Amino acid sequence: MRHNLILTPLKTLSEHFDKLISGRLWLKVIIALALGVLAGIALGPDLGLFSSGTVRAITAWLALPGQVFLSIIQMIVVPLVIASIVGGLAANNDAAAMKKNGLLALAFITLSTALAATIGIVLALNINPGSYIEATALSNDQIAPLTSTVAKGFPAVAELPDKVSALIPKNPLASMASGEMMQVILFSAVLGAALLSIPAKQSRPLFDLLTALQEVSLRIVSWAMLLAPLAVFGLITKLVANLGIEVLAGMAIYVATVLLGLLCIAAFYFLVARFTLPQKSGEFFRHIRELLLLAFSTSSSAAVMPITLEVVENKLLIKPEVARFLVPLGATINMTGTALYQGVATVFLAQVFNVDLGLGSYLFVVTMAVAASIGSPATPGAGIIILSMVLEGVGIPAAGVALILGVDRILDMCRTAVNILGDVVTCAVVQRFSTQEANTLISPDNAKSQTKA
Repeated sequence: MRHNLILTPLKTLSEHFDKLISGRLWLKVIIALALGVLAGIALGPDLGLFSSGTVRAITAWLALPGQVFLSIIQMIVVPLVIASIVGGLAANNDAAAMKKNGLLALAFITLSTALAATIGIVLALNINPGSYIEATALSNDQIAPLTSTVAKGFPAVAELPDKVSALIPKNPLASMASGEMMQVILFSAVLGAALLSIPAKQSRPLFDLLTALQEVSLRIVSWAMLLAPLAVFGLITKLVANLGIEVLAGMAIYVATVLLGLLCIAAFYFLVARFTLPQKSGEFFRHIRELLLLAFSTSSSAAVMPITLEVVENKLLIKPEVARFLVPLGATINMTGTALYQGVATVFLAQVFNVDLGLGSYLFVVTMAVAASIGSPATPGAGIIILSMVLEGVGIPAAGVALILGVDRILDMCRTAVNILGDVVTCAVVQRFSTQEANTLISPDNAKSQTKA
């Protein structure tokens, strides 16, 4: 009898819990995150319950759903980008409007990226996280191969024309196969512009085909989303098990500085969204919370691009001609969270190695943060490569990358979520200002004057 009294509330609680999370992907992802952290701690080096070989085998299998999830999303990104950009161009036959939207987006992204890098520098200078770290244990040999590769990739002034011309894909299929998103975007834009320049009767079949391709791509994404909670659990478990709590604790002040900066940028984006979207802040957050959680889990702007498109169009009601052009573009060039991370990391490592940075160095960091965002890959780990280029330019020892490499993955997850938030807000800003200008052009006063004329 007593057992029945105990089991009945437990059964009721279980049913209530199942009902609570049913259909709420964001809640399932949060639960998967929490369970993944606990499983990672249990498997990690801090407790030492399992041998390293056993941990590698277990985490490899646990991460399999995550790898399958990412592979499915990455498989569909290129066709979705092509279909979305061409479809966005087709939805707006006004070339002047498209040019204006692109310039507005570029201006907002440039300003927000520069602001993010500046906030990172200011926070690091005031918090001084480098004073908590000893650099004596670091060796330049630890990361020599990485820095040598980055140094070769840093373009000189004489090489810039070749870099610019390389943005035009000589073989679009090769660019699609290798995932060169900037080249794919340029090819899609040229294709869309060319289709708009020919008679509608001739271009309509291809536009219809690309519309169907976009719908098929989104359907495949909806199937992949069924794996999202399992994917998050496996990826987080593998991350924590390999990283360990001790590494995170040793860099706590640095990590906290970066997270504080990312929160500042997120607050800025929410403030901008408050004035550019009709939804209230709470409703806006409810619409994007699943998207931000998935961006955090995958660490890839490209991987969540299909979900970003769906949220922006269907939930935030951004016009298709704006969303389908700017979301793929933003995933490629909008790296606001990465820019802030570069500002904090550069000052942090300068403090660790006692490197004096002047005003010119800080301006170089901000400029590089803006310039390096354009064309950088929307994949996990891109920020550390960009940071290495910045460090080369300001004379900070290469061993500094090894110091922050241990916690880069968790910070990469956080800054990717901020990057995605920036993509969403960029669409809102462009639509708001485009609509305002259009309303000004057809205001009652203007209409009356045109009627009198």
